[in-house]
Amino acid sequence: MSVRRIPPLALGLLLACIAGCTTTVQQSVADARIESLIGRMTVEEKVGQLSLYAPAGVDIVANPQAAKQSLEQQMADIRAGRVTGLFNNEGLEGKRRAQEAAVKESRLGIPLIFGADIIHGFRTVFPVPLAEAASWEPALAERTARASAQEASADGFRWTFAPMVDIARDARWGRGVEGAGEDVYIGRQFAAARVRGFQGNDLSRADAMLATPKHFAGYGAAEGGLDYNTVDLSERTLREVYLPPFRSAIDAGALSIMSAFNEIGGIPSNANAALLTGVLRKEWRFQGFVVSDYTADEELIAHGFAADGREAARRAFLAGTDVSMQSGLYMKYLPGLVSAGEVPKSRLDDAVRRVLRVKAKLGLFDQPFRGLDKQDGPRFDAPAHQALAREAASRSIVLLKNDGDLLPLPRSGKKIALIGPFAGTTDLFGPWLVFPDQAPPVGIEEAMRSRLASPELLTVVRGSDVNAPIAGGIAAAVAAARDADIVVLSIGENEQMSGEARSRSDIEIPKAQQDLADAVVAAGKPVVVLLRNGRALALEGGVRQASAILVTWFLGSQTGPAIADVLYGDVNPSGRLPVSFPQTPGQVPYYYSHKRTGRPQLPDAPAQMYKARYLDATNDALYPFGYGMGYARIRYDALEVQSSGRMAWDGSLKIRARISNTGRREAEEVVQLYIGARSASVTRPVRELKGFRKVRIGAGESADVDFTLSRADLMFIGQDLKPTVESGPFDLWVGPSATQGLKSSFVLVPE
Repeated sequence: MSVRRIPPLALGLLLACIAGCTTTVQQSVADARIESLIGRMTVEEKVGQLSLYAPAGVDIVANPQAAKQSLEQQMADIRAGRVTGLFNNEGLEGKRRAQEAAVKESRLGIPLIFGADIIHGFRTVFPVPLAEAASWEPALAERTARASAQEASADGFRWTFAPMVDIARDARWGRGVEGAGEDVYIGRQFAAARVRGFQGNDLSRADAMLATPKHFAGYGAAEGGLDYNTVDLSERTLREVYLPPFRSAIDAGALSIMSAFNEIGGIPSNANAALLTGVLRKEWRFQGFVVSDYTADEELIAHGFAADGREAARRAFLAGTDVSMQSGLYMKYLPGLVSAGEVPKSRLDDAVRRVLRVKAKLGLFDQPFRGLDKQDGPRFDAPAHQALAREAASRSIVLLKNDGDLLPLPRSGKKIALIGPFAGTTDLFGPWLVFPDQAPPVGIEEAMRSRLASPELLTVVRGSDVNAPIAGGIAAAVAAARDADIVVLSIGENEQMSGEARSRSDIEIPKAQQDLADAVVAAGKPVVVLLRNGRALALEGGVRQASAILVTWFLGSQTGPAIADVLYGDVNPSGRLPVSFPQTPGQVPYYYSHKRTGRPQLPDAPAQMYKARYLDATNDALYPFGYGMGYARIRYDALEVQSSGRMAWDGSLKIRARISNTGRREAEEVVQLYIGARSASVTRPVRELKGFRKVRIGAGESADVDFTLSRADLMFIGQDLKPTVESGPFDLWVGPSATQGLKSSFVLVPE
C-alpha cells in the first residue's frame, strides 16, 4: 500500500478552504438564528435591542442621568426585552445579575452587551491617546489597546467607546487629548492600530472588545474649540481631513461607530442621513451599527432640529442612528412611529439585524456568561501590563529643548530642586478614568529619589497650586532653586483641564504657575521644565526660556519611572509632537498642513505688508508638528529620488535618505516624508505627511531610510468632490519635522 503525501502548498490551501467553509457555515447558522429571532420579536422587543442605558442608581461623572432611574424598573425592562445593554457598570455581580435576567427570564433570552469608556486603560493606566501618538508607534498603541481589552473584558466588558479618531487642530478643544492629533496620516495609522488592539484577531475570544471609532463626524472642528459647538466646513475638508481615520478604522474591522454631538452645515450629526447612510452604508458598505453619543438623539431638540422627542427619535433613526444611548426616546416613540407607518418596518429590522449580528460575532449567544464569573480566573498579566505602561510612557515623552546638553541629569554630585504642583502622585492618570481600583501611580519625586546616589540631594518644594498661589510659595521655591545646582520644574495642566467639556480659551500655563516659573528661572540656575498637558500649549516667559523642556503629557500608572528613565538617560527620548505648539494662543487653530493663500508670507522671507501674517508674531509654530529631540546628534544627507524624479502614472517612486548619528550614544529617529503639489485644480496644503519610519541608529553609525510613493498617495478630493489625481510637479521633503529636512522634487507623468 502506498501513501501519497500532500505537498505543503496544497495542504495549506486545503486547510484554508476548510477554515473558510467552517466560517461560512458558522455565519449561516448565526444568520438563521438571527432571522428566526427577528421573526418572533414584537416591535417593542426589536426597539429594546436598539436601546442602551447606563446602570440605574449609579451616579458617576460619565453617566450624569443614570441615578434618576430605578434599579427595579431597569431590571423589569431587561426581563421584558427592552434593553440591549448597559454601559459603565463596574463590577461582575451587577452584570451577572442583569445577564441572568436577560438570558433566563426574558421571553427570547437575547443576551445583553456591556460597554464602557475604556479610553487609555482599565486597571493599568496607559498614557492618554494624544501622548501615545507622540510615540509615532502605532504598534505600541495596538499593544496598549490589547492590554486594556484584556483587563476590561475580565470585568465583563465586551464593548469600548473608543478609539476617538477625530482630527483636532484647535488646541482649545479639550477632547483633543483622546485622539492622535492634527494630522490625517498619523490619525489613520493610530485609528486602525487601536481597533486591531481592542478587537484582536477574533471578536469571539473572551478578551476581545468591540471597538467604536468616534465621533462621526467632524467633531474636532468645533468652532472656537468649544466642546459640543457648531461645525461648519466644506464637504471637501470633511472628506479629506475628518473622514479618512474613520475609514481606516472600519477597514481594520470596527463594527460599531458613534455619532457626534455637533452639527455640520446646519444638520446635527446624529440625524445626518448623508453621513450615516450615504457615506457609511452606501459608499463604505459599513456592516456594523451606529450608536448615538450620550443622549445625542434627544439633543436634536436643543439644536432646534426637532420640535419634540417624537420627532427627534424619528429623524435620528431614519438618518441611520441604529442604537439610542441613554435618552430612552427610541423605546418611548419608535413603536408608535412604526405603527403609524412613519418608520418602515424594514428599517427597524435592519437595525436589529446589525446589532444581533455583532452580538453573535462576540460569542454572546453561545457563551453569554463568559467573563462574568470570578471563577474564570485572571486573563491578564498585571506586572507585564505595568511594564508596558512604563515603556509606552517613556516612548511618549518629547524633548523640545536641551541647551548645553543639560540632560541627562547626573545621579550624583549635584543638588536638585524639584519644584511645582505636580511633583507628587496627583494628576498623573489624566482624564477619562471612570472606574476605581487602578494600581496606585508612581510620582516623580519617588522615582527621582530612587535614581540618586544620595536621595537627600533632592529637595522638593510645591511653590504654587495649579490655579492659585501659595502663601510664601514662590519665595520658598526661589530659595530652593538658589540652593540647588539644577532645578526640575513640574508645571502645566491638571486632569480637569483636558477631556470632554474641558475647553480652554487660554492655552497658556495658568498664571499662578507662570509666575512661579518666571521667578524660578530668574534665580539663574539651569532649569528643566516638565510639562503636564493634554493639548498643545503656548509657552512664554520663564517656561520658554528654560534650558530644557520635556513634554510629559498625562502618562498614567508609570509616570514617575518613565520620566526618570528619560531624565537620567536610561531611555533616550524618541517622542515627536503629534500637534503643533503655537507661539501665541491667538494663532489657534494652528496646523502645519495649511494652505498658501494668494498673498503668502513665506517662512524665510522678510515680513511684508499686505501679506497673510500677524503684526505681532510670525506665522511659524514655536515647536512644529513632528518635532522632537534625542540625546544624540542626527544628520540628514544624501537624499535620493530614483527614476530621475519621474513617477509613471501606474508606477511608483522610491526615495532614500541617509540618516547619521554623530553622537556618542544610540538614537531613535522618526524620519518623516512630506510632499506638496506645486499646483492643482483644487489648492493643496503646503505640505502633507505621506510616510514615516522610526529607526534605531547606533552611535557613529548611519542608516539608509527608504520610502515608496504611488499615485494613490497623491490623491485629493477634486472639484466634483470625488477622489482624483493630477499629473505635474511635486516638492518633497525628508526630515525630522514638518518644517525641516532635505528637499527635492518629482513629476507625476500623465497617463
